[in-house]
Amino acid sequence: MRDEEIIELFFQRSDKAVEETQSKYGRYCAYISKNILGNDEDAEECVNEALHAVWNSIPPEKPDNLKAYFGRLTRNISISRWRDRHSAKRCPGEFPVSLEEIEEIAVDDDFDAKADEIIISKAISAFLRTLPEDERNIMIRRYWFNDSVKSICERYDFGESKVKVTLKRSRDKLAKYLKKEGLIT
Repeated sequence: MRDEEIIELFFQRSDKAVEETQSKYGRYCAYISKNILGNDEDAEECVNEALHAVWNSIPPEKPDNLKAYFGRLTRNISISRWRDRHSAKRCPGEFPVSLEEIEEIAVDDDFDAKADEIIISKAISAFLRTLPEDERNIMIRRYWFNDSVKSICERYDFGESKVKVTLKRSRDKLAKYLKKEGLIT
């Protein structure tokens, strides 16, 4: 079923919308959540929460890309759950490492939170479109899917050094881009 048809089912308040969304994008979102939480059961709960959030937000929202919308909600819920469970602790796994890497680029605190999220998201999307395909894929795998450096190396047949250097250079380019856009100081 096409996304437009699924979204129409949400507008009709049909339970089939949730079933179709789960069927089409559930594994995708579970993958994102599991990479953050490291646990199948928690990931499943987050996907279910995200489905509930999709149900509650459509309508009035009408996302252009249901996969990205559902994925973002799942990711945000998973990050919140991870933070709740691991506040003030040092935890193993890829998520805290990738979070530390990307937190090097701090955003000004005086933005309204929702406006900040929209502006930053658009700026990062625009930035990613400027990168060569390999660099863009490495950034997305690391910071969206929270893949380990090792799994990125295996996926693209790159050496560990290449992936780490590419990530560092891309983060530096992103920081420069966000400064140029006036979003960080």
